Amino acid sequence: MDEIATIIRGGNFQKKDFAEHGKPCIHYGQMYTHFGVYAYKTLTFVNDEVFAKSKTAKPGDIVMAVTSENVEDVCSCTAWLGDEEIAISGHTAIISHNQNAKYMSYFFHSASFFEQKKRLAHGTKVIEVTPSKLGSIEIMLPTMAEQERIVSILDRFDALCSDLNIGLPAEIEARQKQYEYYRDKLLHFPLKRMREPMTK
Repeated sequence: MDEIATIIRGGNFQKKDFAEHGKPCIHYGQMYTHFGVYAYKTLTFVNDEVFAKSKTAKPGDIVMAVTSENVEDVCSCTAWLGDEEIAISGHTAIISHNQNAKYMSYFFHSASFFEQKKRLAHGTKVIEVTPSKLGSIEIMLPTMAEQERIVSILDRFDALCSDLNIGLPAEIEARQKQYEYYRDKLLHFPLKRMREPMTK
């Protein structure tokens, strides 16, 4: 990751800083309850003063929550695909990169990433993955054209699984399992012996 991305910590605004109008923002807690693989709009806003002091994500960046109560949820993320910069709260990593944003986000939802993040996660009551350690994550990077093809396939599965108007619940569950199977197949690659996380 550190060969293709710049990873920084998010800012430090809090829920009390939310405003009815203003600059768009994402709070890390929303990653677990609202945002999926990608997003074009935020739920909340902050005023200009708070925004000016905040860390921001640009269109195409990945916003990742790096603290959670469990290993399964830590590193929940979304690709920000809106048309303006947004303020990002603390307990996050902002990943700027030169790849297909949706492809990156789909990878961060895959079994291949899960196995790697488990090695980086630490803590007991609160699980954390230090943003600087995300640079050691290994990711398969096909050509941009192939990334777009994979994203197109996964988008179709994602849309089918998300649309409750298509099929019965059993059919939706079957499609969800099929989507997860193909997502992990498309994004899996044999890892070399994993580097141990660096300790300071």
